[in-house]
Amino acid sequence: MAFTADRDQTLGFTTRQLHAGYNPDGDTYGSKAVPIYQSACYSLKDIDNCIDVFKFAKEGQSYSRFENPTNDVLERRIASLEGGVRAVSFGSGMAAITNTILNLCRAGDNIVLVKTIYGGTTSLLTGILPQYGITGKFVSNPDDPEAFRAQIDEHTKAIYVECLGNPLINVPDFEALSAVAHDAGIPLVIDNTFATPYLFRPFEHGADIVVYSATKYLCGHGTTIGGLVVEKGGFLWLNGKFPQFEAFNQKYRDWVGAEKMDREMFSQRLRQVYLCDVGANLSPVSAWLILQGIETLSLRMREHCKNAQAVAEFLEQHPAVRSVSYPGLKSSRYHALAQKYFPLGCSGMMMFRVNGSQADAASLLEKVHLFGFMVNVGDAKSLITHPATSTHFGQPKEVLEGAGIYPDSIRLSIGIEDKEDLIADLKQALDTLV
Repeated sequence: MAFTADRDQTLGFTTRQLHAGYNPDGDTYGSKAVPIYQSACYSLKDIDNCIDVFKFAKEGQSYSRFENPTNDVLERRIASLEGGVRAVSFGSGMAAITNTILNLCRAGDNIVLVKTIYGGTTSLLTGILPQYGITGKFVSNPDDPEAFRAQIDEHTKAIYVECLGNPLINVPDFEALSAVAHDAGIPLVIDNTFATPYLFRPFEHGADIVVYSATKYLCGHGTTIGGLVVEKGGFLWLNGKFPQFEAFNQKYRDWVGAEKMDREMFSQRLRQVYLCDVGANLSPVSAWLILQGIETLSLRMREHCKNAQAVAEFLEQHPAVRSVSYPGLKSSRYHALAQKYFPLGCSGMMMFRVNGSQADAASLLEKVHLFGFMVNVGDAKSLITHPATSTHFGQPKEVLEGAGIYPDSIRLSIGIEDKEDLIADLKQALDTLV
């Protein structure tokens, strides 16, 4: 028999999350489970093979900072699930985001993005990268595609949004933003961490690059830090706006091959220039653990969504709650967009405000018994945190409020426990605030 499930894109999502990217017949011992290649380097075989590998004329391992067989399976699997042509793994989600922006920009360039975004990304584009001449331009109204267009100038290299804003859980109009980006000759980059490819496939709605903190739902068990970048393929990088890609293409086109270069130029440069020369590679053990999580992704995401919907509906009715940010609620101003882009569910993330002060929010945190007071999200276990003093700590008041964060805001990552237990825990804590 010939095993072909590793490369068959006609298979269903759940089938591919188990098999894409790995053929046991190609393994030396025929291992059904993906092996962990815990090796720093690999045999170069002969001088000709060495030259081909180092000029990227052929795929192959030389040094694990460049490529690793275990990581390669993870990269192929996420590319399959996203419908992309290539993926590159990194040691963390922030490494994936940082290197994506570095690949897009040179000194003097900028990225247009929203205020309703993860605090680490905000800090990156307001505090760290500006020291090297790369800045973030924040739109005044994240719900208005024309606000993005107004911020684009000759130095803008991408529009960057999250699939579901962190922590406001707002939903951008992705197709409208894609049109704005492509009108300007720049890519749309989407952080798909909160949705995963099971709930949302950005490439089908105009995205060009997808980034992940694989730490979250992809891994799903709070055990591993990792990041991924996936390329759709086909974006015209040689349109005059990206001189660094012109130079890269001129140097490597004959070696890599014209067809391959045109298909996955972003990923080729991301790997060769940044992963290889700057570092931040993912360990093979971490890649393996993330693969274990992906094997149950669709099953878990269904439970996260069902539980989150029930919890959000409960919170909306509780007298101690001022407001709930969850697009699955009919009262949400993002409900129509959520129905369009997230028909399978709106993930397990939400934020709500208590009727009170930061002290009341702190009291709630102290009174829950089932939720873990932790800053991670996307865990199979439910987590709770106070964004103003954790994920967005130190941000100015105007930045916090622009992201929808107030002293009385609480962020929940709803797990896959029995929903009755989650609601009971929140109820007993909230009841003390009435």
